[in-house]
Amino acid sequence: MKSTIQDVAKKAGVSTTTVSRVMNNNYPVKKETRIKVESAIKKLNFRPNILARGLIHKKSNTIGVIVPSITNLFFPTVVKAIEAILREQGYFIYLCNTDNKEDEEIGYINSLQDRQVDGIIVIDPQTKNMKSGLYEKISKEIPLVFINGYNKDVNCNFVINDEESGAIEAMRYLIKSGHKKIAFIRGQKSYSYDLKEIVYKNVLNDSVYKKIINIGEGNKDSTVDHTMEIIQRFLLTENRPSAFFCCNDLMALGVINACKKIGLDVPEDMSIIGFDNIITSRLVEPKLTTVDQNMYDLGVNAAKMLLKNIENENVDIQRKILTPQLIIRQSTKKIS
Repeated sequence: MKSTIQDVAKKAGVSTTTVSRVMNNNYPVKKETRIKVESAIKKLNFRPNILARGLIHKKSNTIGVIVPSITNLFFPTVVKAIEAILREQGYFIYLCNTDNKEDEEIGYINSLQDRQVDGIIVIDPQTKNMKSGLYEKISKEIPLVFINGYNKDVNCNFVINDEESGAIEAMRYLIKSGHKKIAFIRGQKSYSYDLKEIVYKNVLNDSVYKKIINIGEGNKDSTVDHTMEIIQRFLLTENRPSAFFCCNDLMALGVINACKKIGLDVPEDMSIIGFDNIITSRLVEPKLTTVDQNMYDLGVNAAKMLLKNIENENVDIQRKILTPQLIIRQSTKKIS
C-alpha cells in the first residue's frame, strides 16, 4: 500500500506540517528533525502527489513535448537535448507522439493543459493548426515554444532551422557538381517539405528536367522501405535522373537501397543528398551526404527559451534562427 504524508509524520514522530516543510524546504527545521523526517521518507519509500503539490504551488515542474513522429531519429535527438536542459532545472517531460495528425496534436495540447504542465514545446507543428490562429490564443495562457514548422505572421515563440538556405546549398552543390537531371523526393503534408519543393523549383528555374516524387508519409519506420519500392520502379524508366535531393535522410536511405536493388552504384551512377544528418546517415554505406539540421542545438535553444518564458511572464515574443550546414560524404560525386 502506498505511504502517505501521515505515515511519514507518525514514523518520524512529528506533525504533517513539519514533514511538508522538510519536503518543500520553505521553512526552517532543526537538523535533527530534518534527518528523522528524511529517514522516514526513505524507509517508507514515500512519494508525494505531484499533481496535488502543483495545485498548491501553482507549478508542476513538468513540460509537454509534442512530436509528429518518434521513429524518425531527427525528433528523438531534439527531444534528448530538450530533456537534458530541463532536467538540469528540475523539470520532467511528457512526450506526446501525434503520428503527424492535426487532431492528435490539438488533443495533446488540451490534455497537457489539463495536466497543468508549466510549458509546452511543439516540434514541427501541423501547418493547419498554425494557420488557424489557435496557438496564438493558447500562448497567452501557457508558455509555448515551437521548433520549425509554419511560422509566417504567427506571433509565437520559435526556434527555427533555416531549411530554405540548407536546401539551396544542397541544390547548388549538385548543380555545381555537374548534375542537370535532379529529382526531388518529398512526403505529404509538411511545411518543411513544401518549403524545400519551392527551393527545388526556384533553383532549377528554366531547367527542362523537373521530377517531384511524393512518397506519402515521410516520418514513419516504414518510410525507408516504402521509398525504396517507389524509387525502384521509377529508376527502371528511361528518363531517370543523375541525382536525388531528398527531404529527409529516411527517404535518402530508401533511394540508396533502391539503387542497390537494381544494380546502380552510389555515387558512380547516382548521387544522393538527404536532409537532417541523423546518426544513420553516417553509418550507412556509402555514408550519406546530407544537410545538418542542428538537431541538438534546436532542442537546447527551445528549452532555454521556454524556461525564460516560464520565469518571466512579460518576456517579449522570441525568434531564434539557426543556420544549417551541408555535410559532404560519399553518396555524391562530380560528373562531367
